[in-house]
Amino acid sequence: MKLQGSSRLAALLGAAVLAAACTSGGGPILANPAGPRPSIAPPSARPSRPPDPVPIDLPRDDGPHDRLTEWWYYTGHLRAASGARFGFEYVIFRAERGAFPTSWVSHLAVTDEAGGRFLYSQRLVTGPLADRSPRAPDGTPSGFDLVLGPDPATPTTTDPTTAAESPAWSMAGGGGTDRLEATLTPDEAAMAGSHGGLGLDLQLGATKPPALHGSGGWIDFGAAGGSYYYSRTAMTAAGTLTVDGTALAVTGSAWFDHQWGDFISVGGGGWDWFAVDLDDGTDLTLSLVRDADGSYPLIYGTIVAADGSVGHLDRRAFTVRVTNHWTSPTTGATYPAAWTVAIPQLDLEIALTPTVAGQELDTRTTTGVVYWEGSQRVEARRAGVRLGGAAYVELTGYAPSTIAAP
Repeated sequence: MKLQGSSRLAALLGAAVLAAACTSGGGPILANPAGPRPSIAPPSARPSRPPDPVPIDLPRDDGPHDRLTEWWYYTGHLRAASGARFGFEYVIFRAERGAFPTSWVSHLAVTDEAGGRFLYSQRLVTGPLADRSPRAPDGTPSGFDLVLGPDPATPTTTDPTTAAESPAWSMAGGGGTDRLEATLTPDEAAMAGSHGGLGLDLQLGATKPPALHGSGGWIDFGAAGGSYYYSRTAMTAAGTLTVDGTALAVTGSAWFDHQWGDFISVGGGGWDWFAVDLDDGTDLTLSLVRDADGSYPLIYGTIVAADGSVGHLDRRAFTVRVTNHWTSPTTGATYPAAWTVAIPQLDLEIALTPTVAGQELDTRTTTGVVYWEGSQRVEARRAGVRLGGAAYVELTGYAPSTIAAP
């Protein structure tokens, strides 16, 4: 995600803020300069691989890759039997930096749309035990199975599933059938503002083929490197969402992004990422990546029709106009807070408004960045016909990423 930074090249460039190298002490991994190289034996040389890009092969490429940066990113929309609506973001980032142990970060966020609340938490672990992905004898993965323990302040290389008092966060899947599980500890839930408990347990199933972005799933970042990137833009979701200790049966939809490559930082000025699902079955993602000088070296989009066919949009095919702003009372950062998207060739106009103004994540303890990512109200018009829908927007680069963690 999105910033994810969330570090992700705005979902397109999503987590590009995964910006620098791991520190030897296990601190934030996405936006820090490289620490001194530890005095440990170098790893064994890896077999040579063909130069990028190579065709994406699923479900093999659902699994982890030995690359500098990677993330598995979910956003979605859930409804309880009472009619209450919630947005969610759940992401795991993988960062590989030379001889340092591989680092894993997870962010979980829930938007309580009716209650006007935004609840989030984060975790960081290092080492190989977070990766339980199924693999063939030659090491080739056939999906992903990732597990993170509970303490972002004290990374651990122990198996997080062994302690009952420390419930794991996990995501597993492949081929478009996925399982997401995350239960916060009491302390994590209290810090997130959901006293009594916060978590989710969802089964997801893709209803469309995966959409490959860019050129066959390859995004060229120029001097910054390159990235493989695909999405499953339409997934059903069903399971349980726990808020304030109350378990709610929920159903809804999800959007999945998977991106990996040998890049560390992309978009020195941040990016705006949009993922929109319209009621007529059209799915749309747009990425606007800014340079440090405020220019936009990379703007592009992908549109997925109701039948699953994929089209690509260059910067001339659409416009995004900001129609409102919001200033965070926590960080002082000012973010765009409403947009009008126009795609003339489709006779399509989409108005987006956040369901909750304050959907900002301060993840300086894990990624070193602050970003905004949240669910949206959708009002669209296509060829004169009004459409509803659901959407998520990610915004990075609006809050300084160099602020020391409090």
